[in-house]
Amino acid sequence: MTNYIEINGRKIGNGFPAYIIAEMSANHLQDFNRAKRIIAAAKEAGADAMKLQSYRPDTITINCTGEEFMATKGSIWEGKNLYQLYEEAYMPWEWHKDLFDYAKEIGITIFSSPFDISAIELLESLDAPAYKIASYEIYDIELIKKAARTGKPIIFSTGIATLQDIERAVNVCKEVGNKNYAILKCVSQYPTPYEDLNLRTIPNIEETFNCVGGLSDHSMGSAVDVAAVTLGANIIEKHMTLRRADGGADSAFSMEPEEFSLMVTDIRNIEKALGKCTYELTDFQKRGLKNARSLYVVKDIKQGDMFTEENIRSIRPGSGIRPWHLDEILGKKASKDICRGTALKWEFIDVQ
Repeated sequence: MTNYIEINGRKIGNGFPAYIIAEMSANHLQDFNRAKRIIAAAKEAGADAMKLQSYRPDTITINCTGEEFMATKGSIWEGKNLYQLYEEAYMPWEWHKDLFDYAKEIGITIFSSPFDISAIELLESLDAPAYKIASYEIYDIELIKKAARTGKPIIFSTGIATLQDIERAVNVCKEVGNKNYAILKCVSQYPTPYEDLNLRTIPNIEETFNCVGGLSDHSMGSAVDVAAVTLGANIIEKHMTLRRADGGADSAFSMEPEEFSLMVTDIRNIEKALGKCTYELTDFQKRGLKNARSLYVVKDIKQGDMFTEENIRSIRPGSGIRPWHLDEILGKKASKDICRGTALKWEFIDVQ
């Protein structure tokens, strides 16, 4: 696969720590100060980046109550039309600069998912370091071209994308000379049932598209995200809110800061634990050899006595000859008197 992509100087790919993105989405609840608190909470929880969504209701849909414009039945948004949903969820255009400035001030990377060309123009004016293409926008070739032509890393989410859809989007990037892309396994169901996640697709994504792979996760809890990292995910994206009880379009499947922090800790610990393929002993393990089994004299032995299963045994600690030599020692004679509790040494064995 491509070795890595780079966002704000942070390398992302095999051999580097997983890049953990906190997704704000609609959890700002139309409150600017709350949006700032979410960014601060993401930084405190250990996220590498805060991601926004940049659109306006009029640029993503029209205000229509036709059946096809209504939110999916059975979803957490049932009863609203798309315009109402996005009117509630969108982030005011005028907030973007101040939120970008605030994120830079506290030291966390910030970028966004643009949903139309004007959003890319806005984000370019703010020097956004990367672009995330949301799964429902993966069909929008002109949007992908515009983002890819900036030369900045493009992160694709595959929530409703077929293999052919992913290929088309990637080819658009390549055609405009941008090979800095990553692809996230995703299921656009909120929350996502565990049995629908199919995390084993992640390494196949990396192999098939020769790219950085990861997971955009809408499941509950963090077990899925830790598991994804063990399978090779280099990017983890997860929604964050301050408190689910505060409500909002995405609150039901968003993590609270304490949960996000625990996920980050678990991921960092599992990265340490994955380590490398090795059979070498650590220094601590080497020190532990002294407590492994070895051959000891368990009854006093006189010079010339024969070694038997009654007077030598395999016991702890490990200061004597290793037990796999027992058969070649049994029947041989002692070269000297040996007291019970003495670790058996080769010099105690008469080789004549």
